[in-house]
Amino acid sequence: MYFTDRGIEELASRRGDDEVTIDWLAEQFRTFVDLNPEFEIPIERLATWLARLDDDED
Repeated sequence: MYFTDRGIEELASRRGDDEVTIDWLAEQFRTFVDLNPEFEIPIERLATWLARLDDDED
């Protein structure tokens, strides 16, 4: 188990029944980066990965 799994598990247990939009998630990413600019690159990579999930693998 990775250390980050704790945060993911907390997210699932606290917000697992919530329905959110991609716009809402994007706004939360922006707010997080505004408050924590040192995480800009990991958040950008996560957002890009999520955006491209359905892309065909070449």
